Amino acid sequence: MKQLVLKVNPLDNVLVALQPLQKGQAIVYENTTYVLLEDIAPKHKFYMNDMPEGAEVIMYGVLVGKVTKTVSVGTLMSTQNLHHAAEPFTFKPYQYQWKAPDASAFKDRTFLGYHRTDGSVGTANYWLFIPTVFCENRNLDVIKEALHNELGYADTPKYKAYTHSLVNAYKEGKNIDANASIDLSANAQKNNRVFPNIDGIKFLNHQGGCGGTRQDAAVLSKLLAAYANHPNVAGITVLSLGCQNLQSNDLQNDIQLRNPNFNKPLFVFEQQESISEPDLIAKAIRQTFLGLIEANKQTRQPAGLDKLTIGVKCGGSDGFSGISANPAVGFCADLLVALGGKVLLAEFPELCGVEQELINRTIEPEAAKKFIHLMQSYNNKALSVGSGFHMNPSPGNIKDGLITDAIKSAGAAKKGGNSPVVDVLDYTELATKPGLSLVCTPGNDVEATTGKAASGATLILFTTGLGTPTGNPVCPTIKVSSNTALTKRMNDIIDIDTGPIIEGEKTIEQMGAEILEYCIQAASGLITPKAVLLNQDDFIPWKRGVSL
Repeated sequence: MKQLVLKVNPLDNVLVALQPLQKGQAIVYENTTYVLLEDIAPKHKFYMNDMPEGAEVIMYGVLVGKVTKTVSVGTLMSTQNLHHAAEPFTFKPYQYQWKAPDASAFKDRTFLGYHRTDGSVGTANYWLFIPTVFCENRNLDVIKEALHNELGYADTPKYKAYTHSLVNAYKEGKNIDANASIDLSANAQKNNRVFPNIDGIKFLNHQGGCGGTRQDAAVLSKLLAAYANHPNVAGITVLSLGCQNLQSNDLQNDIQLRNPNFNKPLFVFEQQESISEPDLIAKAIRQTFLGLIEANKQTRQPAGLDKLTIGVKCGGSDGFSGISANPAVGFCADLLVALGGKVLLAEFPELCGVEQELINRTIEPEAAKKFIHLMQSYNNKALSVGSGFHMNPSPGNIKDGLITDAIKSAGAAKKGGNSPVVDVLDYTELATKPGLSLVCTPGNDVEATTGKAASGATLILFTTGLGTPTGNPVCPTIKVSSNTALTKRMNDIIDIDTGPIIEGEKTIEQMGAEILEYCIQAASGLITPKAVLLNQDDFIPWKRGVSL
């Protein structure tokens, strides 16, 4: 018989529905019977006790809200009877004890990666196009169409063929609906590429570089420099207008500051110094083509798992995310930390309510104090414009059981596992220490993944309960579903299904080990994540304003 409800932590005073529950149904859990006063959909919670107005609600073992009116046992938790609340946090000396999981099954494992001269190892080999200003986006689009189509990286042929069939059907007077089922799943095969050792040519179109504040241009320069220096990048072509705030010299200086021994091919083209736009584009294509010839000579070679840096992210989360997908990813993270690798946990608005736990897990006092400063200053910015971390949950989150930000955050933090926090990084800062680092980014899916890659993530594990078509230009993004229904419904974007945890068919530890195995295969180029196949190359720089 399938389990009907779950108590996530022994301290909790709510139960999570794993199956549809009916009003009047008697639920027996740990020798206590609860009669439901309302229908409870899967992923949602009901109260285990009669609670007066203002009573504290505990989930994941932490305060996640206070009831706004008296509620009775068996009542559905909802926005009508609960509002966000979280424990205050502060720095205090604390000795965190952690027992690493048994990672012996992975001890001698390697992945096949691209070794860079600075000692880092990439999981992919990309050529990168960077505009220093939005004025160059159109030129990048022209170059992208030319290179992608001719070199075998385009995903448009299948859509062109589909549209062509519709046009023919229209011209021939046929029923258009009869052509609606044409297969769109085909992707360009690697053996059609001119350069088989180049995994892609990526374009970082953005809306910055001029017109905003000089501070925004400076942050953007550091972000673009981080991408240029990324282990998954083999070479870079920069297009600059010439008169913008973010000068190409500034970008090159930031690249050198990031890595004084930077020696990747870097080609810079200034439009205002060119004869004409066609001449600029032709020169950029020709020089890049020559660079691709050289970069294609690089091949994958074995590397230890300590060379992996995995960013963990959630988006389109649901009430199961913190029970299945996130804890499974967290166990994978702990395994990698035990093996000497790096893990990046970001999304600071989605750490609201678990700050004290993370502070207590931080090894260095200065890092803990840095985390407190970043969290407080970030939330204060949001509060100054009438928002705040408490307003982070989206309508989709709330509909699927994440009623308060603290509930969402307590489940989201599970992605980081239980290892000590070795470092705290501001936006674009590079992770250098083996272990778990906290990275300051928004919760916004694309801004967060953009920031994780900037801090050195070479793979991203992206959990979702509702489904989201998000990826990153230089960092292969692996989608992990919290429930099997989503995997079946959106199989084109989901790589791993942790629904068996909800069904009681697998443990968190079993799924975590399977996720790490998938990461090894993806890092070796033996498996291509769906986001990569679909060219989900999302890139949004954070301007450090209020973005949750």
